[in-house]
Amino acid sequence: MIASEPDIDLTVFFASDVSVRSFLDPGFKQVVTWDVPLLDGYKHEFLPAIGGRDVVTAARPFSYGFFSRLRRSRFDALWVHGYARPSNWFAIVAAKLAGMKVFVRDEATLLSAPRSYPRRLAKAVFFRLLSFGVDGFLAIGTANRDYYRANGIPAARIFPMPYAVDNSFFASRATAAAADREAFRASFGLEAGRPVILYASKFQPRKRPDDLLRAYAQLVEDRGGTKPPYLLYVGDGEMLPAVKAEAEARGLDGVRFVGFRNQTELPAFFDLCDVFVLVSKHEPWGLVVNEAMATGRAVIVGDEVGCAPDLVKPGVNGFTVHAGDIAALAAALQEVIGSPERARRMGEESRRIVETWSFREDIAGLKQALGA
Repeated sequence: MIASEPDIDLTVFFASDVSVRSFLDPGFKQVVTWDVPLLDGYKHEFLPAIGGRDVVTAARPFSYGFFSRLRRSRFDALWVHGYARPSNWFAIVAAKLAGMKVFVRDEATLLSAPRSYPRRLAKAVFFRLLSFGVDGFLAIGTANRDYYRANGIPAARIFPMPYAVDNSFFASRATAAAADREAFRASFGLEAGRPVILYASKFQPRKRPDDLLRAYAQLVEDRGGTKPPYLLYVGDGEMLPAVKAEAEARGLDGVRFVGFRNQTELPAFFDLCDVFVLVSKHEPWGLVVNEAMATGRAVIVGDEVGCAPDLVKPGVNGFTVHAGDIAALAAALQEVIGSPERARRMGEESRRIVETWSFREDIAGLKQALGA
């Protein structure tokens, strides 16, 4: 979309090409080959690297040729993703030496990682130095903007660039999946008419998939003899065996584990569910919440999920619960699934809210930064 803007000439530089091939995702513990195009529709270059581009760490790849590439071309601005890697710092310095404006987009918030007072102080000093080389900060949301402000960045140098997904992609694919919803439901052994709670993320400690299982167990117990909802887990990772074992030990026969699913498969799962849940700790954003909302689903998120202040309106399209509060999560689940009509209304509100949190707003924010 940026490349198609008539007044923006975009070139993207990549340090690595690992994501366009099959690669091992350590979080999912899966070899992943993305099933959506990643390079179509815009000019791009892969920078050469000493030792190759297939190892991605804080310091690698050791790319070269970027400074000379900037000097040969007449770019006006550089947009850098992140500021934590040496390659980010080099890119910022190279751009300033070439006379360019520099924008940084990152996802940190005051809750995205625990920080002691010395670390917070060091961070403030770091941002004071960083601000000499950066002309504008592209904020992904309220919590990210607050983070920049807390580290001394003036409001006039922060521009809105919300973390968004292709809303139409998820909405249209979920609509198409609705035609086969009952057959899809039956393929997992789910009885018709019973609500479905969905988790779709990595099985990592900070994602708290076990918290959701325990809240579900409490919900089942509180509902007594009535048929409980289903809990559907989509994803893989280090905690999967432990969560599976706990579900079996508790005798929770309404839980299903369906493994890792690729991007184009997810909309059918969103269509199947009544409510989507993400109660992570230290979650900078949680784009999967955007995806669920684009398909018109109620959402429940933890208060340390970065998207909560912008996308979740308590009692309107879902609920925000304190991370680790099992009882509160169980109560929120009951509030949503206790009434199919309430769940439907909340889903419609989700769709309405996320319609104004889209790539359109990203383009507008980028143009605002360039204009300034």
